[in-house]
Amino acid sequence: MSFSVREVGENDLENLMNWRMSPEVTDFLFTDCYLTIEGQKKWFYSLKERKDQIRWMVDVDGIPAGTIYLESIDYTKKRTSWGYFIGVKTLRSIQLAVALELSLYDYVFNKMGFEEIYCEVFSFNTGVIKLHKLCGCMVAKVVEEEVEKNGKKYDVTHMSINRKQWELCRAKYVYERIDFK
Repeated sequence: MSFSVREVGENDLENLMNWRMSPEVTDFLFTDCYLTIEGQKKWFYSLKERKDQIRWMVDVDGIPAGTIYLESIDYTKKRTSWGYFIGVKTLRSIQLAVALELSLYDYVFNKMGFEEIYCEVFSFNTGVIKLHKLCGCMVAKVVEEEVEKNGKKYDVTHMSINRKQWELCRAKYVYERIDFK
């Protein structure tokens, strides 16, 4: 299998909308939403004006599979948050997850020149927390009942990796490098 990322295009909006509203994806995100194509187009065109977000489509063997993104990009403090989801269940794999995460770290630290990348994960999502730890992230803190969703409160695990940590552990990884542009 080959993995690649590319700029989100208008033709991707329906896939993104459907994936984002599917329970397999939204159950692990901090918000549920009802999206429309009109709303997706408005969001898509607003991305061109924003400097605090970058979004890519993830393709597996040329098939649109999901999305990966940077948010809360702070060019002054040289830090950003990130997230991703693979909407096509049959295209999910540990190889893809590791390649995306480690390649994104390369992009953030080497191409952007940033000092830290961080994420937040529902604490019940232990598989993703283990994956992030495998890729060098460390738990910064756990905030109990930080997110309320559908009347229920959830604990959130905050994780991060900084440039020095990445430089120390990067050489131990063998992964398919994905070119983020």
